[in-house]
Amino acid sequence: MTTLAVRGLHVRYGERTVLDDVSFEVGPGEILGFVGANGAGKTTTMRAVLGMVVPDAGDVLVDGAPIDAARRRRIGYMPEERGLYPRMRVGDQLAHLARLHGLDRTAARAAALRWTTRLGVADRLGDPVERLSLGNQQRVQLAAALVHDPDLLVLDEPFSGLDPVAVGVMAAVLREAAARSVPVLFSSHQLDLVQRLCDRVGIIAGGRMVAVGTVDELRADAPVRYRLVSSPLPDGWGRDLPGVVDVVRCPLGIELELADDAPETAATVLRAGVAAATVTEFTRIRPDLTDLYREVIGA
Repeated sequence: MTTLAVRGLHVRYGERTVLDDVSFEVGPGEILGFVGANGAGKTTTMRAVLGMVVPDAGDVLVDGAPIDAARRRRIGYMPEERGLYPRMRVGDQLAHLARLHGLDRTAARAAALRWTTRLGVADRLGDPVERLSLGNQQRVQLAAALVHDPDLLVLDEPFSGLDPVAVGVMAAVLREAAARSVPVLFSSHQLDLVQRLCDRVGIIAGGRMVAVGTVDELRADAPVRYRLVSSPLPDGWGRDLPGVVDVVRCPLGIELELADDAPETAATVLRAGVAAATVTEFTRIRPDLTDLYREVIGA
């Protein structure tokens, strides 16, 4: 079973630091979602794993050993930009790529058929890539990453431009790869999808990996917030209560940031709310990945 480890990657282009001590791991059968703004360093990190970018410092390790050409051939890579020959037929192209990875002619043709069938584009095997819709081109790109049954998947924005049905198909394929103990690293701007699909999330900003963990682990570092829905409360109510850091009006009432998540702190706020108004709801707000991302990067 394969493990990818990235250790202390530094990349500079002239005076500009693109990656600054980026480190993370993707274990066997784990799906790690890599998120960040455009230019944050996601693609550069992936290209460093593939050897397309040579870092100024740091290491890329597979199963504890420095990655080499033979191990890189066992990676399935899907670039964000189109990486296919536009005038070449889909079936010929996938079989050609499979043969480059060591499959014989018969096995390569069988793999091309298997993956295009799984991804719903087997009826386009004889068509040039340029005649396919952008969504179907994306499916063929994923087939190209999978056609040699790789030990590791590195996918840059694989869900870009896909309709909901295609998103579901691609997500299922990534889960199937993980079920075979393949580590999966993929980037996406669709944070709701990342939250649903990934075991862990890595957030990169300004070339630095600023957070890595499960959504629940990232939530543990988020501010403690409660929503209190009640009859009208006076402006500024709650700001002087013990343990209250901030109070913000919301459409249904107020949201309070507390200093800690101790039950007694929340109980104190609730008692004060009941004494001051008719309270119909007092709920801990569980931030989703979008909220956590904004907290982490300070947006």
